[in-house]
Amino acid sequence: MAAPLRSNRDFRLLWMSGFFAVLGAQTGALALPLLVLKETGSAVQAGAVGTVSVGAVLITMLPGGVMSDRVERRRLMRLCDAGSLAAVTALTVAVWYGHAPMALVLLAATAGAVLNSVYAPAAFGLMRAVVPPDQMGTATARLQARTSTVRLVGPLVGGALFGVHPALPFAAQAVGLLLSTVCVALVRTRSKARTRAGSVFSRRELTAGLTFLWQLPYLRTVLLVFGLGMNFAFGALTFTALSVFSEHGRSGLGGGFVITCVSAGALAGALLAPRLGPDRHARALIVATCWACVLTAGALAWLSSPLAAGLLCALCMCLATIASIGFLSTLLIVTPEDRVGRVQSAASFLSSVVQPFGPLAGGALLTALGSRSAFGVIGCVLAVSALVVTFAPSVRSGAAPPAGEGTGAPGPGSEPAGAARARPGD
Repeated sequence: MAAPLRSNRDFRLLWMSGFFAVLGAQTGALALPLLVLKETGSAVQAGAVGTVSVGAVLITMLPGGVMSDRVERRRLMRLCDAGSLAAVTALTVAVWYGHAPMALVLLAATAGAVLNSVYAPAAFGLMRAVVPPDQMGTATARLQARTSTVRLVGPLVGGALFGVHPALPFAAQAVGLLLSTVCVALVRTRSKARTRAGSVFSRRELTAGLTFLWQLPYLRTVLLVFGLGMNFAFGALTFTALSVFSEHGRSGLGGGFVITCVSAGALAGALLAPRLGPDRHARALIVATCWACVLTAGALAWLSSPLAAGLLCALCMCLATIASIGFLSTLLIVTPEDRVGRVQSAASFLSSVVQPFGPLAGGALLTALGSRSAFGVIGCVLAVSALVVTFAPSVRSGAAPPAGEGTGAPGPGSEPAGAARARPGD
């Protein structure tokens, strides 16, 4: 029987590494647009920072997955942390001395986004080597709980530090990256694909993860319906709720409460997930999430209370978080070890590519139809998604690796075949 996660040294180090890195990133994420607004007075330029970051992530996500299947993953994570640290340090020094050119701000934002696109699949690949399959659901839930907590606290810390001095949030981010690098360096497990991926920009390698996902009907259907469709519709739902319960911009209290409830729901879901075995009940949780969102959209069309609206959105987000943890755990277990980076990047790409358009669609529906009809249309889209995941044979049959492909998942602390043999800390 495998040792509990609390006794898994390498998993604890990976958890702490992510904690420091994500806390620093959340601290800096709020400060960047505030810095541009302070320096230029232009809301357009401040918004451009976020646009550039999102665009860079989407463009580099698939190449990042290929890279994580070419290079020893722990070493790649350290290089990414070091690159991010260099960019953030340069920005910190510039801000401290009173002038941060827009070019430097955009360079730091782009570098962070690009390096994160490489870091994330490498981190999942290393976790696959550190955590045994029967503990993957619990491990994923703990990582999600960590991220959700930091997302609640990080912006508050960043805002407070920015009020003292604009350079402090970026200094805190640099410290976080330094601590993250140290934690990764102390991990003993190595993770290197048995079969090294080809060129990073090869069409075959860029589409290898998408091809694998397409071969498994369960993964294909869930990602297209739950990943793309539900992400898009839920983004439209939350933006519409934000606008309606903020009285179309006249008061931010009601809308802010709804969004806070969404974040709290994500944290609650991550904390509850280990008790529910999400990897064993992924399909039931996905179906429950979809129908809960349908009912919430219908209720929001008639509700006038931000409290009730916030609680319903929190419930949806709680269920969605638990279901996502279950799906991600299944994905990591059934994916061959030498493709885990490309498959994880492909799944993230499919889930993320439509997210920026959800709020846009919600705003357009609200302007054209009014709040009640907007919620009704969004509810219809959610209902179609719910019907598909409820009755589709591909979802009901569950996931299994394609014929002839085993998972090859190693146990905690083991060294996968073909991994580099090196001393701890190298």
